[in-house]
Amino acid sequence: MYLHEFQAKGLLRNYGVPVPDGGVASTASDALRVAKELKGDAWVIKAQVHAGGRGKAGGVKVVKAVSEAYDEATQMLGMKIVTKQTGPEGKIVHRILIEKAMEIKQEIYLSFLIDRDSEQYMIIASAEGGVEIEEVAKNNPAAVIKAYVNPVIGMGHFLGRKIAKKIGLDSSLLNQFADVANKLYQCFVDHDAMMLEINPMVVSGEGEIICLDAKMTIDDNALFRHPKIEEMKDYGELEPQEVRASIFDLSYVSMDGNIGCMVNGAGLAMATMDIIKFNGGEPANFLDVGGGADVNKVREAFKIILTDPKVNVIFVNIFGGIVRCDLIAQGVLTAAEEVPSDKHIVVRLDGTNVKEGRKILHDGAAKSGLNIVTGDTMADAAEKAVKLASGDKVGKKKASVTAEQEGE
Repeated sequence: MYLHEFQAKGLLRNYGVPVPDGGVASTASDALRVAKELKGDAWVIKAQVHAGGRGKAGGVKVVKAVSEAYDEATQMLGMKIVTKQTGPEGKIVHRILIEKAMEIKQEIYLSFLIDRDSEQYMIIASAEGGVEIEEVAKNNPAAVIKAYVNPVIGMGHFLGRKIAKKIGLDSSLLNQFADVANKLYQCFVDHDAMMLEINPMVVSGEGEIICLDAKMTIDDNALFRHPKIEEMKDYGELEPQEVRASIFDLSYVSMDGNIGCMVNGAGLAMATMDIIKFNGGEPANFLDVGGGADVNKVREAFKIILTDPKVNVIFVNIFGGIVRCDLIAQGVLTAAEEVPSDKHIVVRLDGTNVKEGRKILHDGAAKSGLNIVTGDTMADAAEKAVKLASGDKVGKKKASVTAEQEGE
């Protein structure tokens, strides 16, 4: 789950992390009020969207008069932010953060991540923070350092000082940096975060370290431990399909392709996307209905894919274990009846009640005229899905690997 900058900073404040004074606005009038309350000579107006690179896309502006804050808010609210992370469709700005501007002497990059290879937390730091941090990492990798934290032992003040020395901070800042870094680490761990990025962390004109920006991602699987965090979820930032999937407890992630995937089991879902890519296609989503799905859950999952405008072919890839193939087939037909569509449906079923499932699909397609194509194996079905997605017709069956060769 992604947090907005203002939400992440709210959590950091609770840990004593220094962040700028500011307020959130959803209208230009609110922005004017916040700017007046903050007082000062200059303010920063920042678009609140779930994406990096806002500054280059016009989502961060500095104004030097209260009236300019109103005018800039009028321009920014409702605008579309397009960055590498949003894709060409962009994100609409519904809220902005207004903060008091400050003099900046130095910009620092600091982030906390989970490193699954070492089974530890990873800290990445650089004394060359700011909007060009990606270029720094690419052109001057020596300027970016990594450190690891054993989750049992914790970070400690010593490691914070060590990192500060390695990136070349002035000796007068070592203790201050270590203190802020430890507070950030504790917030990161306590909230089951997967990523906490501060870019930039700055040294102000008064020599104080301030976290000027904050991006934070929380592990969705840990939200049951953090009900207040879950309440922060901004459904307006999600695809409509992702919102609907969350209602029915489906694992769904929207992607950029045109082949919609409905699969049972995360491992099989990953393999399905891989085999689509292997055949030259592009998956439109990751959708795992789970091992214990019933007809209703399958129906809702299939409807989610049907309503995705990017999708022109649907690949149903089910290995029936706990969930029976006949229930999958019935759910697919029910959804197709409720949301009529001329999209091609490629189905590969195997496992429990596979004969019954295939018969249900065959009979249902004959009655309703659905464009259902079956695949004997995952490889066969994936090849057909990619061909249909590219506009080719699917002819007679070609020889393909057997289920035993696929390891099923």
